[in-house]
Amino acid sequence: MRPYIEEMSRVANTYVSAHPNAGLPNPLSDTGYDESPEYTAKVVKEFATSGFLNIAGGCCGTSPAHIKAIADALRGLPPRRIPEIEKMCRLSAWSRSISAMNLCL
Repeated sequence: MRPYIEEMSRVANTYVSAHPNAGLPNPLSDTGYDESPEYTAKVVKEFATSGFLNIAGGCCGTSPAHIKAIADALRGLPPRRIPEIEKMCRLSAWSRSISAMNLCL
């Protein structure tokens, strides 16, 4: 997930949010997912300290304990600074986004 959050934070002139799962589904786990609240919070904190996030939360498999751990880990950290992005036509493809100057008026 990190490379995608990093890329979005580089090219987006709006807020960036991340809501990771608590790992992959695991039917043998008591909760159905393997990641602990502490591990999920550590991952999300790394995104935030790298300057990638404005909003954080959780998705599949996260519990109130996960959300509390994320909130505690991010408390006091500054939000991502929204960059000034040059206005130009931007196209996306399966591999990467493509910038093309003077194609769009």
